[in-house]
Amino acid sequence: MSQIGRNRLAVLIDADNAQAAICEALLAEISKLGVSTIKRAYGDWTTPNLAPWKEHLLRHAIHPVQQFSYTQGKNATDSALIIDAMDLLYSGNVEGFCLISSDSDFTRLAARLRESGMLVYGFGEDKTPQPFMSACDKFIYSEGLRKVAEMPQENDREKEARVLKTQILTAVKAYKQQDGWTPLTLVGNHIYKSMPQLELRNHGAAKLGILVNKLDYLEVDRRPTKGGIVHFFVRKKSSASSQQKAG
Repeated sequence: MSQIGRNRLAVLIDADNAQAAICEALLAEISKLGVSTIKRAYGDWTTPNLAPWKEHLLRHAIHPVQQFSYTQGKNATDSALIIDAMDLLYSGNVEGFCLISSDSDFTRLAARLRESGMLVYGFGEDKTPQPFMSACDKFIYSEGLRKVAEMPQENDREKEARVLKTQILTAVKAYKQQDGWTPLTLVGNHIYKSMPQLELRNHGAAKLGILVNKLDYLEVDRRPTKGGIVHFFVRKKSSASSQQKAG
């Protein structure tokens, strides 16, 4: 498990078989399942059909793995992805895999990873063969992710604010303690891992502790220690609390 208590995931993308348009929604969905500590996309990056992926590779720190097609009609990309997956399995650095493809060639890989105790999440189109879907612990259709990707475009600041809210609420729920409150330090760890380029000043605060006090969907509890240090805890504001504040 990662230091913040969530499963570490290897995200392996068959770029020849997946559409770049779903990348944002895909990674947002994966963040609900665990922490994507390894992100790789496989394909022949010298071909023009993979050009739409390049912007996403840079923005989300996805490592492109170059794989030339040595023989016509043979998919070298699949072989490279499978070999890397087995290397990662034996490295012991992850608890699960996200396989992004609609290709049935990954059916045996998914089954083999699960036999070794790995969590396996599949992402693909509704045309994906049933054996591959059944070999995964959970399979998510990319059509749903495409609908998210096709929503009206926001400017960068609005988009980041929306993603930030999603990540904050995801962390608040994932790390909630028995008393219903979540330590702000764990929320911060999750956010900075999920959004490494985040600049809080763009959202009107120099520190996370200042920002959460401005968010209308959070309650904040300050707990001072004997040494004078104040620890912050947060929880999602109930609808009743919101209505009371509005009244």
